[in-house]
Order: sequence, then structure tokens, then C-alpha cells
Amino acid sequence: MKETNLTGKTPDIAEENIQKLKQLFPEVFTEGKIDFEKLQQVLGEYVEDSNERYNFTWNGKGRALRLSQTPSLGTLRPCKEESKNWDTTENLYIEGDNLEVLKLLQKSYYGKVKMIYIDPPYNTGKDFVYNDDFHDSLENYKRITGQVDGNGKAISTNAETSGRYHTNWLNMMYPRLRLARNLLTDDGVIFISIDDNEVDNLKKICNEVFGEDNFIAMLPTVMNLKGNQDEFAFAGTHEYTIVYSKKRDEALFNEFAIEDEELNEWEQDEYGYFKKGANLKATGVNAPREKRPNLWFPIYVSKDKWSLEYFEGSEEIYPLTDGKEMSWRWSKNKFINEHYNVIVSYDNGNVSIYKKQRPSVGDIPSKKPKTLFYKAEYSSGNGTNEVKELLGERIFSNPKPINLLKDFCEIGCTKDGIILDLFAGSSTTAHAVMQLNAKDGGERKFIMVQLPEPTDEKSEAYKAGYKNICEIGKERIRRAGEKIKEKYKDKGNIENLDIGFKVFKLDTSNIRKWQPDYDNLEQSLLDYVDNFVEGRTELDVVYEIMLKYGLDLTYPVDEFTIAQKKVYSIGYGMLMICLDNEITTEVAKGILAKIKELSPESSRVVFKDNGFKSDSNKTNIKEILKSGGIEEFITI
Repeated sequence: MKETNLTGKTPDIAEENIQKLKQLFPEVFTEGKIDFEKLQQVLGEYVEDSNERYNFTWNGKGRALRLSQTPSLGTLRPCKEESKNWDTTENLYIEGDNLEVLKLLQKSYYGKVKMIYIDPPYNTGKDFVYNDDFHDSLENYKRITGQVDGNGKAISTNAETSGRYHTNWLNMMYPRLRLARNLLTDDGVIFISIDDNEVDNLKKICNEVFGEDNFIAMLPTVMNLKGNQDEFAFAGTHEYTIVYSKKRDEALFNEFAIEDEELNEWEQDEYGYFKKGANLKATGVNAPREKRPNLWFPIYVSKDKWSLEYFEGSEEIYPLTDGKEMSWRWSKNKFINEHYNVIVSYDNGNVSIYKKQRPSVGDIPSKKPKTLFYKAEYSSGNGTNEVKELLGERIFSNPKPINLLKDFCEIGCTKDGIILDLFAGSSTTAHAVMQLNAKDGGERKFIMVQLPEPTDEKSEAYKAGYKNICEIGKERIRRAGEKIKEKYKDKGNIENLDIGFKVFKLDTSNIRKWQPDYDNLEQSLLDYVDNFVEGRTELDVVYEIMLKYGLDLTYPVDEFTIAQKKVYSIGYGMLMICLDNEITTEVAKGILAKIKELSPESSRVVFKDNGFKSDSNKTNIKEILKSGGIEEFITI
């Protein structure tokens, strides 16, 4: 049985990477340090040692990289009173700096998110750009969001007059994208909205973070077909959506469902839907017979039949273009193996041979999205009107339209996947996910992350009672969910549509760290006797343990009383937590009995380090749990 003492730190990503390197190249380590000269020798010709090489860099890049690898000392505290359907929902709404939140989600959601959508600040000179603090990002977060006393530091914009206009934006985006990539499934994808100000820089850092080979598309996304007349020289109609995959060869993209009238173009045979596809006579520079002689052969056809062998009444057809001998696209074997996918067409005495085009995704005809993204519903005015209908006039500026996000989700996510939005804003993504699930019966889950930026006291949002952006996003989800359920009330199984969300808020760890006051050391020692920060609840601690051990934050948390002590069971016995004092062997025996009843594949048990009745009790409890097959004994 493994024994662990839990601290308030998240995993050290840099240390984990070093251990991976050690497994690959153990010979390059000397006294625990990397010998870079030896590593270069091992890599041989793969090392680029020229000073003049292609490289994308900026002031602060190294610091931003280190920031993405620095462990977080924070946690996410549950907030039941601001949540909806806490006990049943699988959706999350997280208030906090998305960099710290990403660090905290690394274990629980590593490789689990099918799609990420982000609509970051466009860096127009008026956008807020988060200035991360390398030394204490949590304290910086609290300062900026007005949670601690200080000099009243306000959320600042990244003005064009700043000498580091692009640098500040890059330093914000780089560590967040690095951490976000870790959360994607191997077939996962990311969609990023951006405009001309930073599209070039965004593509460069995405090439570095995701790999140039994993670039999928840069979609001009038309938001204003009439054009913005305020722009210089040309009336702007569009922004961009950058799309990358985690692993291109495993990436899965869906297609759009076709409209009923488009279905009329399709026919059906015993193999399913089809329509006339490409002509099977080759074209292009490699089409002539001399280039591909093995694809020159006759096909015998009649009005209702075709074959590679002559039959009575058949006509012999060769691949000829204007009398020139060409070739077929298919080999003889492919014609034989896919005989059901061939169409013979007669037109004014001319015979042509086509393939049957089948649906490319699933059995129902669909259409591949085009690289120019345009629908009338994508108009930016629609996004504004959608928020207005739910919350009132001028509550949130420039929200994305629901139909745009719904289409992104339909293309990029499976029906049961997780969708993460790191700059949630007014929560259009959550709205789109609920609406899409209602429409197609999907069970997609969302995770919204948003910094609680205070609203301007002169704004309509503030006057309406929304003191920060998070309050706008949460209220939108509440109202939108009810509206969607009402709209689809006659649809089967609509009562099971998940329109709830669990709220979590970023804060410092619940686990007290040793910060002695040397002028009053006696009081410091007395304070440290209590393991947890004052004002924190047991549920706060339970969810911090879940985060540190990589458990999904939507797992069920059940409470039991065992030998007069409160015990929490997470994930039906995967993790058992008792934070009471005076723990005896009877508690350990009761926990083992409960684990046997719940029958998880494996189980861990957590106690407070100073919660045991005596040292001998602690020793006996460890032996009881070890003999009971417990995987890990954890103290906190």
C-alpha cells in the first residue's frame, strides 16, 4: 500500500517532463542534472546548432514558458448556492484566472476534452490583457479582481501606445495554450476566434504549441456582410477562426446535416444513400495511358448492366478524351470489389462511368463545411439580440451568435464529448451546447472558465445587478436552459436535458502552509495545529483532494456516518475521505466494509494527519487498510 502526504501543490509539469526525458535518454543525466552536450550528441543530426535559423520569439517568452510549468498552490472551492442542479449536472462553471484553472485541471481532465473553443481578447488596444505575476499568480488574481486590499489595481487595457503591445498579448496566450493542449483527447480539436490584429502571431504560437502538421484551417468567418465602414480602405466583413488538432491523423470532424430539399439529390440502393460522384475517367497530367498503362482496359456496358468481361449486346468502352488514350481512376480489382458503387450514364449517345458518392460521415448524407464560414445567422447583431432577449439591453458587448458556436460544436465534438471554453464571456458556448443537445439528443458537457472582471459602475450590466462578468454568464445559462426546455417540451426525453452547472471558484489552497510569524512563534505553532485555512469547509477540502488526485469534478460525492464519524465517498468508493478527529480502528473497519459494499476497482483513503486518536491508532489503521487491499493511504 502506497503512503502519501498531500500538500496544496498541483503536479510539477517541469519535473514530470524531466522524468520522461530520463526514461528516454538515461545516459544524459549526471548527478540528477541534464548534460546538454551529451544530449546533443545523442540526438546527432537532429540538433540545429546554427545561430541563423527560423525562430519565433519575443521578450518574456522564456518566462511565459516557465509560468506554464510552475505548480499552482490554488484550489477550486465549490459554490452550491450559485449552482443549478448540483447533484445531477455534469457541466461546470469555474470563476478564476484561466491560467491557474488550467493548472488545477491538469490531472482531472488530462486527455478528456474533445473540443476547446476560445474567444480571447483581440488586442485591439481596448482589450484587457492579463498581466501574469510569476512570483504569486494567485495573489495577483485576487488583487485584480478586488478580493484583497492593495493599491486598488484595476483591470488594465493593452493600449497600442504600450511599447510591448504584441508582447503582452503573446505572454498571456502562450502559457494558456500550452496547458490547454494537454487537456485535449488524441482526436481533440481547438477553435480560436481572432481578428487581423493578432491572427499572424496566433498562428505562429499555435504552430509551436500544437505543431505545424496539426494545423487544420484558417476560416474567414463573416460576421458583418454589409461591412464595417469605419475600417480603413476596405469595409471589414469578417474575422477568423483558427482550427488545430492535437493529432491530425486521429482528429475527428463531423459534417453538417443536409436540409430536406438537399436530400432529394440523393437516391438509395441496398447499400444506402448515394448520388452521382466523380467521373471515373482520369484527368490531369498523369491521366494519359503511357503514364498509367495498367489502368487502360475496356469496360463492357449496356443499358442495365456493366462488366469487365464481354457479354452479348454490350458496348466496349475505353477511357478516351477527344480521341486521346487516357486511363481509369480505379484499377480492375477496385471495379470488381466496388461493383455496387458504379453508375453507367447515357447522354445523347455518349457513355460515361461515374462512382456513387456515399455519405462520408455515418449513413445519412451530410456536407463538409466550407473554409469560408458564412450564414446570415452568424451576424454579430444576432449575438447581441440573443443576450438582449434573455437579460436586457446592453448587458454584454459583442457576444458571439449562438448558431456560430453551435456549428463549431457540431463539427468539432462528439455527441457525448466535453467542450471547454477558457474565455467564457457571456457563456454563449454553454448556451449553444444545451441547444445542440436539445436538437439532436446529444449529451455533450461544457466547462466554462471566466475571470470575474468587475463591470463598470456606469454600465447597464452593473445597474441591472451584475457586479462582474461571471454573474452575467451564470444567469444566462440559467435562463437559456429553461427557455430551451420550454421550446423542446414536446420532444422525447427532453426532461433529461442537462441544463445545470456546478460553480467552482478559484482560491488559495485549503491546506495551511507553514508561514511562521517569527515575532510570535508560539501563536504560529498553535495556528498550524489546525491543518486547514480558517473559514474553509470540509467540502472545500474534499474537492481539493479530488483535484489533486485527478478525479472528475462532476463525480458523485456521498456522505456516510461510520462509527460516529463523517465519511465522504467519491465516485462510489474510488476515494474515501474522513476529516474528523479522534479516528480509531473502528472507523477504518467501517470504511473497508463500505468499500466492499460499493465494489470500486480500486480505492484510496484520506485522513487528517493529526486526526488520529493516537500514533498507535494510526499504525493499526494503516495495517487494517493494507490488509483490506487499499491502494493508497493518504494523510493531509
